[in-house]
Amino acid sequence: MAYLHSEQSFHPEELNLPVIGLASDLVQHDSGFHQHDEHQQLLYAPSGCMTLLTEDTQVILPPTRMLIIPAGLSHRVFFRNVVAYRSIYFTTDEKIWSADSIKVLEVTPLLEQLIERICFWEWKAYTKEQLALVKVFSNELKAANVEDYHLKIPKDNRLINTINQFIIDKRVPPFLKELTQEVGASEKTISRVFKKETGMVYQDWRLQWKYYRSLELLAENMPIALVADELEFSSDSAFIEFFKKHSGKTPHKYLNE
Repeated sequence: MAYLHSEQSFHPEELNLPVIGLASDLVQHDSGFHQHDEHQQLLYAPSGCMTLLTEDTQVILPPTRMLIIPAGLSHRVFFRNVVAYRSIYFTTDEKIWSADSIKVLEVTPLLEQLIERICFWEWKAYTKEQLALVKVFSNELKAANVEDYHLKIPKDNRLINTINQFIIDKRVPPFLKELTQEVGASEKTISRVFKKETGMVYQDWRLQWKYYRSLELLAENMPIALVADELEFSSDSAFIEFFKKHSGKTPHKYLNE
């Protein structure tokens, strides 16, 4: 069986297969922190948007993108919307993919079809035809364009819990002056920590968070006016200009690609 119901558990290490696919339709899922010591994992959602969290990074996974998680990396996957969930596990011995960090990749039409086929295969010994498709899948995976939806998170003890809570709650992080009151550190200290540990000053980090959050909200089919309000923009036009600056296109064009 390859379709997983929300109440069912799944442990890929219990299946002696080179590639294991599963599909599900989930709502308000939170995996909690965990890791797969023997398998790399591919995540993909034909519809809906997922968020992955590691010790020091947030990664947004919009529709039509896939994410590969290295074996042994502690991570947490969560989302509050309805997601058509697709996941493929493959052992490092199979040489399907080799990476020691999280990668977000573009999903081509062929990759999309291959992912769908693999995710609905029965969990049993593969036929020669299926193994041949796995080879094609591996070749297409290695040729896919890498994209960047990563946002580094400071690990400083004064900041990490507060920042993680904003990320998990999907709340807009406060302005710098307000953040100082929450964490008990000066603006200068916070700015220094963010620059050192994320490569960005806090104000730029906050804007990047808002951009990634807008991708999630647009994936949920939220009207632009509500997205602008949710992200505390002064007007729809201000949000549209902000989105265009970060993505190179308007929200309308982004949604219709």
